[in-house]
Amino acid sequence: MVEVEHLIKTYGAQNAVDDISFQAGKGEIVGFLGPNGAGKSTTMKIALGYLPPTAGTVRIAGFDVQQDPLAVRRRVGYLPEHNPLYLDMYVHEYLEFIGGVHGLKGRDLRQRVANLVQKVGLTREQNKQIGALSKGYRQRVGLAQALVHDPDVLILDEPTTGLDPNQISEIRQLIRELGEDKT
Repeated sequence: MVEVEHLIKTYGAQNAVDDISFQAGKGEIVGFLGPNGAGKSTTMKIALGYLPPTAGTVRIAGFDVQQDPLAVRRRVGYLPEHNPLYLDMYVHEYLEFIGGVHGLKGRDLRQRVANLVQKVGLTREQNKQIGALSKGYRQRVGLAQALVHDPDVLILDEPTTGLDPNQISEIRQLIRELGEDKT
C-alpha cells in the first residue's frame, strides 16, 4: 500500500531525510519516532506529493507520488500537525464542505458525515462551532476530515500533540480501529 525506497531530501548541505526505505501494507500502522528536525514531517510531505524528493521514490496504492500525485491524493487522508480548521464553521457543516471538495454529494455525503461523526466521537459536538471545541475535539474533527472521502491510506502528523492523557488514549484507540482496514 505504501512503499518508500531510498528517500532522500536535502536542503543545501543539510540532509533532512537520509536514505530511508520502508513498506506498509493494508492494516499496518507505522509510526515515525525521532527528535525535532529528524525529517518525520518532511517524509510525510514528500509522501503526499507536497515536497519533491531529492532522490528516491514513494508509491501509494501502486501510484508513484511524483508521476501521478492526483491519484495518490485521492487515496490518502491527511491530518497535518497544525490542523487548518475553519473555526467559524459548525462541525457537521465543515465535514460536508470537505466531503463536497472530494466530490461527495447528496445522500452519500450526508450518510458519510453522519457515520464519521459517530465513529470519531463527535455526535454531541456536531452542531457546535469548531472554534468552541476543545483541542481534543478539534483533533477529532481533523481526523474526520481526513477520512471523509474514505481513503485507503491515512497520514497523521502528530495526531496527539497537545492532548491530555485521556484524549491521547482515545485517539490512539481510534487509530487502532481505523488501522484494521486502512494503512
